[in-house]
Amino acid sequence: MHGFQTLQQYFNNVIEKETFTGEPSTLYAPIDYTLRLGGKRLRPVLCLASCELFGGTLSDALNAAIGIELFHNFTLLHDDIMDQAPMRRGNPSVHTKWNTNVAILSGDTMFAKAYEYIGKAEKEKLPEIHSVFTETAIEVCRGQQYDMNFEERTHVNEQEYIKMIRLKTAVLLGASLKIGGIIGAASEEDLRRIYEFGKNLGIAFQLKDDLLDAYADQEMFGKQTGNDIVTNKKTYLLIKAFELANERQKESLNYYFDRTKNWDEQEKLNAVLEIFNQLNIREETQKSVKKYQKAAIQSLDAINISEGRKGTLLAIVDYLDKREA
Repeated sequence: MHGFQTLQQYFNNVIEKETFTGEPSTLYAPIDYTLRLGGKRLRPVLCLASCELFGGTLSDALNAAIGIELFHNFTLLHDDIMDQAPMRRGNPSVHTKWNTNVAILSGDTMFAKAYEYIGKAEKEKLPEIHSVFTETAIEVCRGQQYDMNFEERTHVNEQEYIKMIRLKTAVLLGASLKIGGIIGAASEEDLRRIYEFGKNLGIAFQLKDDLLDAYADQEMFGKQTGNDIVTNKKTYLLIKAFELANERQKESLNYYFDRTKNWDEQEKLNAVLEIFNQLNIREETQKSVKKYQKAAIQSLDAINISEGRKGTLLAIVDYLDKREA
């Protein structure tokens, strides 16, 4: 079994050699730009690690891993447009560097290219892989639509929010592991377990991302911090704050999240973070991160493979947990 960092480097070396060029150049340049920005490569690494866990080789899962990374980056291009996010991984987002229409078309092309790579799987395994990938793609779109719907609502409860991030974020981590498991010839029961591991890890990952958006160092985080608050996003932090707030604090939150008003961004950010701090929202969110991490590890523990072979996946749990907020 290869370690987490080794798999990251292996995949980075592969993706650097892949060419995403063509005419018109304005369609392909944003694809190449996006993939060269780097990132954690978490989803392709999960696919590769899962394949190895169940006895496959890295080369067996490589095309699927590339397809998964292309799909993930497609969602980022479109998410940044919808969120009006000016930065991605410390650089201008595609719609900022080019324009919105270019970002939409380049994202669509990445989606098509993702299917092209997924389609290179072994013929015997392709129908199941294709089914998992397609269902996941639809679920991710459902999650994104829920996320946009929530922006138009005054309040969202915790159960609704967890459902949304399960679809928007977590199912792709689960699918990455499941596709790797299919390629590695895992049993149906182990495919279910590895998917549950990924799903719960994905929920923990997104909750931590919510935390980082509010509290991380912007240079380390690689995108604008506080953007969720400034753009009125319904995050776990905000939902928890409304749950725990007294009447005065609720009035303040409603005041600053009134979509009809144009706030000075720094004033709004400072005021909302002050309420979060009064309510210990940072600590409350970290408790939920730990809860879903524990559920993920329980699913991984249930797979009847030696603990030593699970080391890479456990290292990923630890890595995501230690991201600085």
